[in-house]
Amino acid sequence: MPYLLSLLLVVAGLAVLLFVVVKVLRSLSRFGAAQAAVNRHFDDRAGLLRARSAALRVAIAERKTNNIDDSPAPRTI
Repeated sequence: MPYLLSLLLVVAGLAVLLFVVVKVLRSLSRFGAAQAAVNRHFDDRAGLLRARSAALRVAIAERKTNNIDDSPAPRTI
């Protein structure tokens, strides 16, 4: 009956291994969700930054064309 003790130890080891694997997979799932949220936030902020820089380029281009026309009144939006 010494094989019975070995078999029980193997089964117990596999049960512990399964428990650890399930915990790790759950943690990875939560990490993936958090990473996706951070990526969405970062993409939103980067999009706003691109929009602001595009608006600045347009404003600078308009200012350059207004200076060429020598219009005395400042342009307001």
